[in-house]
Amino acid sequence: MPRAEARDDDVFVVVVVRSGGLAGLSKQWRAEAEPERAPHWRTLVESCPWDAALPAPPGADRYQWRIEVIEGDTAVHRARLSDGQVQGPWRTLVDEVRRAATPQQGGR
Repeated sequence: MPRAEARDDDVFVVVVVRSGGLAGLSKQWRAEAEPERAPHWRTLVESCPWDAALPAPPGADRYQWRIEVIEGDTAVHRARLSDGQVQGPWRTLVDEVRRAATPQQGGR
């Protein structure tokens, strides 16, 4: 039986980008939720303290993380975190995205 075409407003994507480190390279992971898994992803996303996320402090050779959640064609959540801030629900979300996606190398 063919699958119905997904509408743009059905798209639920989490993007995680890690940049910095000694080489200053970045890696990106992208997880797009299947419709039946969307509730699981929404629970992970909503468990993160988006309003309490402080800007990542600068630091040489330290990883910086950018996390973005997109529903439909709109970014609904964005956070920039230092490596030390990625713990608790942030760590759970990042780890889940990394498991669900293939990393894409980026340059400086």
